[in-house]
Amino acid sequence: MNISIRRAVLNDIEAIAEIYNDAISNSTATFDLEEKTLEDRKQWFNEHDDTYPIIVAEYEGNVVGYGSLSSFRPKRAYERTVEHSIYIHKDFRGKGIGSLLMTELIKLASELKYHVMVAVITEGNEDSIRLHKKFNFEYAGSLKEVGHKFNHWQSIVFYQLFL
Repeated sequence: MNISIRRAVLNDIEAIAEIYNDAISNSTATFDLEEKTLEDRKQWFNEHDDTYPIIVAEYEGNVVGYGSLSSFRPKRAYERTVEHSIYIHKDFRGKGIGSLLMTELIKLASELKYHVMVAVITEGNEDSIRLHKKFNFEYAGSLKEVGHKFNHWQSIVFYQLFL
């Protein structure tokens, strides 16, 4: 499978929204509860820039996954720390796309001189935990029952990578 990774462009928003909305409706990978509109995703896209890039995985001209770097917390003392996200189209999971996106996100975060990358993962998402361990992210703690989705309390775990 020939997957290419590139910076996201505005024309990718529809595919990104479709992938994210599927995660909202069918998984606990995000704690959003309502699907996002294209306008919302455009605003999210516009809030990202060269400091907080968005990348996409493309297969045969179609976006099949994306990743992003985002501010970890708004206070200035956190400015060298970034949180990242990776989402893969449901039909393309388990094909190594997450690893390709993670490789590029780590490279970008290093080039941008971030000190640490933080992952916030819903407890029980073993695929995501395995991916992060593969890239030497270390377990950094958990928060129990901080989200309520699908009629269950959800806990989160933190993983971090020093760059």
